[in-house]
Parts: sequence; structure tokens; C-alpha cells
Amino acid sequence: MHNLLLLRNSTRHGKMDHSGSMLDADQYETDEHLATIRSERGYTYGDIIEITPEKLPNYEQKIKTFFEEHIHLDEEIRYCLAGSGYFDVRDRDDKWIRIEMEKGDLIILPAGIYHRFTLDEKNYIKAMRLFVGEPVWTPYNRPAEDKEARQEYLKFLKTLAA
Repeated sequence: MHNLLLLRNSTRHGKMDHSGSMLDADQYETDEHLATIRSERGYTYGDIIEITPEKLPNYEQKIKTFFEEHIHLDEEIRYCLAGSGYFDVRDRDDKWIRIEMEKGDLIILPAGIYHRFTLDEKNYIKAMRLFVGEPVWTPYNRPAEDKEARQEYLKFLKTLAA
């Protein structure tokens, strides 16, 4: 799956999941719509991360790492439970697109897409991270053109241009 998927929060954008149902960040533990997305996409592991100087060990180093342009070999899935921040992704012309993330937003970045993350001026986000199988969060900083995930993503982009 190579498409970037963004589900916006219902209070701000009338966000719905792919089946037309609303997600509820306040009830994420029992939200059947989130459970459906997890089941359909094979997400078997999830955890919660809070990115703020008070809660994240080695905060300054981690925030710099998150902002380095990189890819992953698997999808990156984040569901914003509180706070806010930005994902920057590269478009097919290699230009940055900034995606604001707020409470209730869910984003799925395809494997091989160059991206980075940063907080906004509130300096806080609480997000659910979802994974297929055991969690792997290995960033491959640019250039990473030799990675198979990047090659597959570039092939996908070519199909869109055709």
C-alpha cells in the first residue's frame, strides 16, 4: 500500500474513517472504528508516545532526529490523541507539503516516502503508534534511494504520472 492516508478529526474537518465512520480520540481504547482500521490493515501492536520536554527522555536529541528527512521500510502510522504537530512529506516533485496534525487526526505514511516531524508552538503531542507485528522504528536518512521501500514508492509515483 503506497497511498498516504490522512483522516482528519471530526470537530475540525468532519473527519471520517475510510468506511464513513467517525473516529473518537477520547475513546481510542474502545473505538470500534479504530479497531476496524487496525484489523483491516493488520496493525497488531500499538503504543502511546508523548512528545514534550517533560515526558520524553533525551527530548532535544529525539526532536532533532524526528526532523531529519528520512524514510522507513514500513508504513508509519500515527493517531493524534492530544496536542498537535506537523508532518512534512515530499510530493512527487520533491517539494515539501506540510500536514498539520491535531487531536483526532490519523495519518498513514507509506513505506519509502521522505518525511519529517516537528511540534508546533505548543510543544506537545500525544500519539498512538501502530505497527504490523513487532514495532520497528528505524529511520533511514536521505539519501536512501538504495532501499527497496524507496524504490517501490518511486515506482508507485510513476504509475500516478502515467
